[in-house]
Order: sequence, then C-alpha cells, then structure tokens
Amino acid sequence: MDMDFNGDLSCLDAEMLQLSEISPLALKSNPYIAQQLFEQWLSLPDTNRLVKSLVNDAKAGNLLNVSGNASCTNAAATNTIPSMFPAGSAPPLSPRSSSGSPRVMKQRTGPSSLGSPLKVLSEPVKELIPQFYFQNGRPAPKELKERCLFRINQIFYGHTEGLQMNEFKVVTKEICKLPSFINPVLFQKIDVDGAGFVTRDAFVDYWVNGNLLTMDIAMQIYTILKQPDHMFLSQDDFKPVLRELLATHPGLEFLQSTPEFQERYAETVIYRIFYYINRAGNGQLTLRELKRGNLIGAMQHADEEEDINKVLRYFSYEHFYVIYCKFWELDTDHDFLIDKENLIRYGNHALTYRIVDRIFSQVPRKFTSTVEGKMGYEDFVYFILAEEDKSSDPSLEYWFKCVDLDGNGVLTRNEMQFFYEEQLHRMECMAQEPVLFEDILCQIIDMIKPENESYVTIRDLKGNKLSGSVFNILFNLNKFMAFETRDPFLIRQERENPTLTEWDRFAHREYIRLSMEEDVEDASNGSAEVWDESLEAPF
Repeated sequence: MDMDFNGDLSCLDAEMLQLSEISPLALKSNPYIAQQLFEQWLSLPDTNRLVKSLVNDAKAGNLLNVSGNASCTNAAATNTIPSMFPAGSAPPLSPRSSSGSPRVMKQRTGPSSLGSPLKVLSEPVKELIPQFYFQNGRPAPKELKERCLFRINQIFYGHTEGLQMNEFKVVTKEICKLPSFINPVLFQKIDVDGAGFVTRDAFVDYWVNGNLLTMDIAMQIYTILKQPDHMFLSQDDFKPVLRELLATHPGLEFLQSTPEFQERYAETVIYRIFYYINRAGNGQLTLRELKRGNLIGAMQHADEEEDINKVLRYFSYEHFYVIYCKFWELDTDHDFLIDKENLIRYGNHALTYRIVDRIFSQVPRKFTSTVEGKMGYEDFVYFILAEEDKSSDPSLEYWFKCVDLDGNGVLTRNEMQFFYEEQLHRMECMAQEPVLFEDILCQIIDMIKPENESYVTIRDLKGNKLSGSVFNILFNLNKFMAFETRDPFLIRQERENPTLTEWDRFAHREYIRLSMEEDVEDASNGSAEVWDESLEAPF
C-alpha cells in the first residue's frame, strides 16, 4: 500500500509521532527530518496493516481505539506502533523533570489519545428538571396519601352505600380539616347525581385524586364554593354556608324561631365579607382576594367558638344587630329603602348635606337599589362600615372618591374647602368658635404629611392613623368636635384594646345603648316579651 503525504510539515506533531528514541526538540528544529522519518514509518509493514485496519474501522462506523499501544479489531491485541530504530541502537534521551512540559502533562479527551480527527463526540448529558407546575394541583406525597386513605377507610367502614349528609360532617372536619358549615356544599359537590349519599370511592376520587388534599385551605374553600364555570365567588355562593351556620351554630339557635331575621343576618355577613375582601368592588371575589383577606381565619374561629359574638370579623350577631337597628331607625316608612332626608338624620345629623349628596350621586359606590334616589340595605351596610371605621382601606377609598370632585385621583385645597365650608357654617350656627380653613389645611398637612403639600393622594392617606380624622374634619361635625376635645376615656379604651378597630368599639357602644333602650321600652310596656308585629320591629 503506497501512501503519499503532502500536508504541511508544521502539522507533524513531534510528540504525536511517539518517537521515544529522538528528542521532540530535535524534530521541531529540523522539520525535513521529521518528514523523512514519517515517510519511512509509513513504509513499514506493521504500519501498513495498522493504518488499513483503522481505515476499515472508520468506514464500518466502529469506535476507533488508537493509543500508544492501541490495537484494532483486525490486528493483534499486542501490536504496537513500530519503531524505526533497531532495539538498543537509539541514543539516550535527556532526563525530563517530573513536572514535564504543558504539552506532555495535558490531558487528552475523547476515544483517541492521538487526537484523531475521526474521534466520536459524546452527546451532552441532559439534566432532568423535576415538574414544578401541575394544572390540577400537586399530587399528594405517597405517605400523606396513605395516611389519608387509611383514615378514610376507617370512617367509611361498614357504610357500603356511602354516608348521608349529617354523617359526612366527620369527613369534612377530620379528613378535610374544613369548617363544619362547609359540609353541605362539599357533600353536594361530590353527590352530583343527588343520590343523598357519598360513597368512599366518590370521595377519594374528588378529594385525593382531584389533588384537593395538597391544596391550602383557601384554595380548597374557593374550589368547593365557586361555580364550575366561574373564576370567582359571588354572594350567592356563600348563602348555603350561612344557612348551615344558622342551622347548627349554638350561638345562633335563638334565631331559629324568626326565619326573616336569619335571612337578614346572612345577608349582612355576606355584605361585610364583600365590603372588606372584594377590593375591586365588582361583586366577584377572586382567589387572590380570598387569600389576602382574613375570612378563612374568621370561618375557622366561628366554627370553634360557641359564642358567636366573640367572632368580631363578619359573624358577630351583635354587629348585625347594630347595623340592622340603625337602618330600621332611619327607614321611617319601613319600605327597606332610605332617601337623602333619612340619611341626613344619621348620627344625630352628624353629616353635611354636601357629603350626603355625593353619596346619593353614587360616586363612591353604585347603589344596588333599583329605585332612583333610594339607598337599599346593602348600600347602607357599605355606608355605615365606611362611616364608623375610617381607619380601614375600604373606608378611605370610599370617602376619598366622595371628596375628589373632579375624579382626578388627588384632593386639592379647593375640594377640601368646598366640604369644610358647610362645617364652618354649622359651627357658627351652634355658637362654636369657628376654625378658619387656612388653619384646618395646615393641620391636615401636619397630620398626613403628604409627598406634595399642594394636594393629598390616597397613597398619602393609607397607612396613616390620623387619615380618618381628616374626613371627619371635612364633613362630620360630631366626630370633628370629639377629635378636637380628645376624650381621655376613649383614648384609654384604645390603649387597653389596641386590637379592636373603630368599628368594633362603635358596635359595642351602640349594642349596649340599643339593648338598654329595648329594656326600658319593654319595662314601660309591662312585659319583656311584647312583640308588635304590626310595626315589624326588628327585635
């Protein structure tokens, strides 16, 4: 086999020739010697056989295995690259340091230590990234699933046909860890056919295989309550929950003889929930709003506490009593609607006509009442919560919209002066020492410390404890005078119970007042059980 080498002499790497008998430095300094030696090496019979076997392997697609002592599939395993010098005739090499040159110490990669251009490239190793998104929720870990199935089997043992709704409550409480008044909704979600019972397999399929087991409690309640084709919770979705609460809670048993007030209580609770949590104000409570609110904790508290009045968030009966009685006092004709003249009497004529006009222009919130110029019960609930708890964000947003006459998102000097003018006139009529608006404006700036002193934004108001007092100064004379006098008794109350909100304190005071008035009225009638059905009195 004749082989010609016409390549560049610089391509002949002295080390790759593996001529241990000749110094690589000598070959580099005399490249023509290297060419002659390489041609002589190619002419050797052993070299001819080795090159032929490598070419054949390359054509066949076999892995090339070439090394200093390499052999191929067609050559003997002991074949080595032949030397051009007879044994023992090579001159001695100069000793090398243990460190060696960078070229000698360099690690060669790939199947061939000779750096053959025919080496096979290995594919990069693919790193397996674990799944982190699950469209229908993360599957339950094996141990959690086994524990859950074990407890499910215990509860359903002996109930081959399944559990009825009252029997299913233990599943809601112990397996699902949900408030007991969620039970009817959960039961009906699983009993889609209305058979009246839930089997073990049906529950496992819904709760375990549906991955509700691994969801957080807010997501679980959201999934159970919402309609299948909705991405939000509506007020109607909470009605079966409140019906069950009224039917089973020991603190509400006394209402079972008055179903009309059960309905009013349920409505009031739902209105309060949406007032505080549905910040978009569109009647569509999203999962994000549910998680950001405190409703879940309040539901758990109501399920554990026998005294419903200790559940101050949303469910307190005393709070409902105050709201309903306040509405009843203003609704003189008892048509369940309030007009401007009715509302102006609120709080012993505390509000100005100008702010009442803004409320009935439906700027802060569009009325649910279909009668023009009339406010319904739901609208009144939003109003009284905003009026009596101006420390909350929903209240600040409510009154900010009222005072922002042009709706540009800022309260200017002229807008605040427009509302304060009526306050000033009322103080003069009551022989009170009037406070000029210039002084009031300086006081407001000192209280709020807005970013720009020429106007006030909603961002300036939120997070400031004195923000509510700004609105009282502008349109609530009674609270403005109380703020100026700084009642020491009220200040001490706030310090003793810092966790109570302004609404909590107001509702507590009003409930005591209303209870005392009712006791006096009952005593004057000679009986504590007189019920004037002709007037449809609330209680």
